[in-house]
Amino acid sequence: MLVNQYDQILVVISFIVAILASYTALNMAGRVTTLSDKTAWYWLAGGGVSMGIGIWAMHFIGMLSMELTMRMNYDPLITGLSMVIAISASLFALWLVSAPQLHLRRLIPGSLVMGSGIAAMHYTGMAALQVSPAIVWDMRWVAASLIIALAASWAALWLTFRLRREAAQVALLRAGAAILMGVAIAGMHYTGMKAALFPEQHHLMHHGVNGSWLALLVSVVALSILGITLLVSMLDARLQARTSLLASSLAEANRELAQLALHDTLTRLPNRVLLEDRLDQAINKARREGTFFALMFMDLDGFKAVNDAYGHDTGDRLLVAVTERLQKPLKGQYTLARIGGDEFVLLAEVSAPDEAATLASALVRAIDHSYTLEPYELIVTLSVGIALYPHDGKNERELMFNADAAMYHTKHMGRNGYHFFQPSMNTLAQTHLQLMNDLWQALDRNELHLLYQPKFQAPAGPTVGFEALLRWQHGKRGLLTPDVFLPLAEKTGLIVPIGNWVIDEACRQLREWHLQGNTTWSVAVNLSTLQFEQPGLIDHVLGSLQKHQLPADKLILEVTETTAMSNPEESVRVLTELTNAGIKASIDDFGTGYSSLLYLKRLPACELKIDRAFVKDLSREGGDATIVSAIVALAKTLNLKVVAEGVETEEQQAFLTELGCNTLQGYLLGKPISADEATRLGCTG
Repeated sequence: MLVNQYDQILVVISFIVAILASYTALNMAGRVTTLSDKTAWYWLAGGGVSMGIGIWAMHFIGMLSMELTMRMNYDPLITGLSMVIAISASLFALWLVSAPQLHLRRLIPGSLVMGSGIAAMHYTGMAALQVSPAIVWDMRWVAASLIIALAASWAALWLTFRLRREAAQVALLRAGAAILMGVAIAGMHYTGMKAALFPEQHHLMHHGVNGSWLALLVSVVALSILGITLLVSMLDARLQARTSLLASSLAEANRELAQLALHDTLTRLPNRVLLEDRLDQAINKARREGTFFALMFMDLDGFKAVNDAYGHDTGDRLLVAVTERLQKPLKGQYTLARIGGDEFVLLAEVSAPDEAATLASALVRAIDHSYTLEPYELIVTLSVGIALYPHDGKNERELMFNADAAMYHTKHMGRNGYHFFQPSMNTLAQTHLQLMNDLWQALDRNELHLLYQPKFQAPAGPTVGFEALLRWQHGKRGLLTPDVFLPLAEKTGLIVPIGNWVIDEACRQLREWHLQGNTTWSVAVNLSTLQFEQPGLIDHVLGSLQKHQLPADKLILEVTETTAMSNPEESVRVLTELTNAGIKASIDDFGTGYSSLLYLKRLPACELKIDRAFVKDLSREGGDATIVSAIVALAKTLNLKVVAEGVETEEQQAFLTELGCNTLQGYLLGKPISADEATRLGCTG
C-alpha cells in the first residue's frame, strides 16, 4: 500500500477554507434571521451555495494535498455530483438554523441529514478519483469519519443557531466557533482520507481532470467566493444597521416633534391641542358609558406681579414649581394641561360633584403656600372654575367657555378658591366674548382714536411733545380706556395690528403739527411686549416715518422695563437698530420691574420714565423720594434724561424739578387732549 503524505501548504489552505466556510455559515444564518421573507430566501440560497462550495473546496484541496507517486485525475460528472451534495447539505443546514426554534427533536435528525450529506460528499468525491484497481477502505477509519461528521454537524447546527444574533460580543464568539467548526470539518476529511488505502500497483486512467493544476484553481475560486460572500454579507449587515439606526433616529425625532407639538415646552404638560383631543375622547366615552367628568379652568392669582417684578426667568421657575404642586393631588384618569401664561386646565374623571369639589379644594390648598425660589420667597394663589359634563355643556366649546366663566367668577369673589359654573355667570363671560368680537371690527369701523397728553420741560414748559394714548369709542358702551380692552387684545393677538395702527396714526398727526410750525414737538408711543417681539416691528416703524416724511428723532418708542428685560440680548439688538435709524427709545415704568444694570447700561435708550406709582404719594420725607432720587442719580450716571409722569400737585412738580427731572407729565400740567386741542395749544404757546 502507498503511504499517504501531504503537502503542508495545501493542508493549511484546506483548514483556512474550512474555517472561512464555517464563519460564512454563521454569518449567513445571522443575516437570514434578520431579513424579511423574500429577501431571506435570496440570502439563504446565496449563503447555501457559498457554504457548500467552501466545504467542497476544502475536501478537494485536502485530497489534492496528498503526495502520491502518481498523477491523479478526476471524473468531472462525479466531481460535480459531490459539489451538488455539498451545496444541498449547506442549504438544508441554513434553512434549519433560520427557524425560530431549534428543539432537540429537530436538531438530532438535522444533524443526521447534514452529517450524512458531508460524508456522502466526501466519499463521492473520492469515488471521482480515476485509479485502478479500486481504493481499499479501512472500515474502522470510515466509521470514525462518519462519527466525526455527525458530531461536527450537531455542533455546527447548535452553534450557528445560538450565534445568529448580531452583536459585538457575538462576532467574537462566531470567530471562535468558526475555528472549532472548521477544525472539526477538516478533521472529518482527513480521518476519511486515512481510511483510503492505495495499492502499490495503481494505474492512472488518462482521461478526466488533471489534479496538478486543480489544487490552485479550486483554492483561488473557493477563497474568492467565500471572501466575496462574507464581504457582501458584512457590508449589507452594516448598511442595514445604519438604515436601522437612521430609522430609529427618525422615529425618535418624530416622537420629539410630537412631544413639542402636543406639549408645553416649559412644564412638559399637554398643550391646548392635546387637551382638545383628550376632551373630545372624554366626551365620546361619557356618552357611551353614561358617565360624567369635570373640567377645571385654573388661573394663578398674583403671577403677573411676580413676572413683572422679578423677571420672566423667575416667572418660569415659578410655573414649573406650580406644575409640580398641581400634579401631587391628582390620581386616576386625568389630563393636566397648560394652555398659556399662567392658565391651566384639568380634565378629570369624577363620580360625583362632591368629588370635583374635594379635588378643586386640594389644588387650591396645594398652591396656597410660599415658594422659595432663591433668592426670593414668593406667594401666589389659585382661582378655579368647574364645569361638569353633561350638565354644564354638551361639547368642548361650551365646557371650556363655562369653566372659564366660573373661574372669572372666582376671581371677582376674592380669588384663592373655586366655584362651580352657574348660568348667571354667563353674563360676564358673554360680555367679554362680545367685547372681543367687537374689538376685531374696531379698526375697520374707525372706532379707535388717540388722545395726546402733553409733556413739558420742567418745571412748567414749554411743551416738548406728547404721549399718544389709545382710546376706543365703542358703538354701544361709549369711550373705553385701555385697561378694559388691551388685555383682550393681547390675549387674541390683536395688539399687534392695533399697535401698528397707533404708530402710523401718531406719525401722521405729528407730521400735521410740524407742517403747522410746531417742528420741535415729538410724539411718544408705547410698545406692548407682544408688539416689541414681532420681527416686522422695525420695518413698520421705518415705513411709517418714510410715509409721513417725519424726522426719526421726533418719534420716541416707550418700552417697559419688564419688556426690555424679558429677553435682554434681543432687546439690545432691536433698540440698537431703531436708534441707529435715529429713533429715540425710552424705558417706561422704570423702577417697577427687575433690571440688570449691566443690560440697562447696554440698552441704547435716551431717557428713563419714572412710573406714576412713585410719584403719586411723593413727598420730601417719604420712601418714594429716596427711590426717585436714586433713579434720577442712576439716569445721570448713564447720561439719560428723566421723565416723570403722574405729576398732580405743585409740591411734586417742585420736588421733581429740584431732583433734576428733565420732563414732567401729569394732570397738573395737562390732561390727555384731542389732536385738535393740541393744535390750539401750539397756537397759543
